[in-house]
Amino acid sequence: MKPSSLDHPTADESPDVPCFRTWRGIYIFVFGCFALVVLLLAIFSRIFA
Repeated sequence: MKPSSLDHPTADESPDVPCFRTWRGIYIFVFGCFALVVLLLAIFSRIFA
């Protein structure tokens, strides 16, 4: 049984996601969202403590 191309995407494949041309862009966006949530949690915990 051959592994499908969906199991291991290569760097040459563009993602089928609107507004993102590369996988690197998606990774940066996800990491930025995570950092924003952590920052907001830290700010809100000081404000509402």
